[in-house]
Amino acid sequence: MTGKFITIETSVVPLPIENIDTDQIIPARFLKATTRSGFGDNLFRDWRYDAKDEPVASFVLNNTSFTGQILVAGKNFGCGSSREHAAWALLDYGFRAVVSSFFADIFKNNALNNGLLPVKTSPEFLAKIFDAVDKEPETIVRIDLEKQEITLLPTCETEFFEINPYRKACLLEGYDDIDYLLSIKEDIENFEKNQKIFVDE
Repeated sequence: MTGKFITIETSVVPLPIENIDTDQIIPARFLKATTRSGFGDNLFRDWRYDAKDEPVASFVLNNTSFTGQILVAGKNFGCGSSREHAAWALLDYGFRAVVSSFFADIFKNNALNNGLLPVKTSPEFLAKIFDAVDKEPETIVRIDLEKQEITLLPTCETEFFEINPYRKACLLEGYDDIDYLLSIKEDIENFEKNQKIFVDE
């Protein structure tokens, strides 16, 4: 995991494109590595660089006006083939959360499993973020995982978002599935002892 997810207040990177699939997030030719590091260099590779491997000036990741730990994307983010590397690439680049009005289920699960928070908002709230950032690139957004709230700080508009309680607990503690099981090891052992007593009786 990437450490505990605490409340973040940060400027955002806007990518108002719908139906961004996992092959656009991290092209298949970069999936050979088995470790999670290094994928950030190839995040959105075919949009960031041209055929001569030169940066595309118009692409948002090449625009120094936009920085931050939150990627704000159009509807249906992470569709297409299942690849955990998409979450790895976003995390390795420096994102801790992705905001969209809809996420593909497989991407959403892969993101949560790896410490990347997908925040689903209403289309209206998403549009407000894009509009605010378009007017002021340094617009700050706050994500409070404990309260499950996302706030557009310039206007203080806040929206509640849903998250699986187990995944929320893991993110807050910085746990993966194995870490979580180890954290409740004593409870598991006590349960097993009680079960054995019940069977023996």
